[in-house]
Amino acid sequence: QVQLAESGGGLVQAGGSLRLSCAVSGYSILSYSMGWFRQGPGKEREFVAGISRNGDDTYYADSVKGRFTIARDKKNMVHLQMNSLKPEDTAVYHCVADSLTISDLFTSTREYDYWGQGTQVTVSS
Repeated sequence: QVQLAESGGGLVQAGGSLRLSCAVSGYSILSYSMGWFRQGPGKEREFVAGISRNGDDTYYADSVKGRFTIARDKKNMVHLQMNSLKPEDTAVYHCVADSLTISDLFTSTREYDYWGQGTQVTVSS
């Protein structure tokens, strides 16, 4: 059974940093494109960062480019380092695994193959 479990969210002041982690079980992260999407209150889903199966390619939404960094490790985990956080980054952040390529994931509107329950990130001004 495929499971994704996020951790690392919390409350931080604007300009601060957080590191989100996604523990994956039931499959190897080499099998899927991995990424993070967020959904803020009253907002639509936004795919913010992705990393390819082999880890060679990463993609970022314009809203987070230069501030967020996605990475994978050898423990079957995916991380999202978030720096220079802004109040508009406030959202529930979900880890995603999908058979689509990273570039397709950014424009996809269909339901993802797998996603976690999410972790709340709140940025105060």
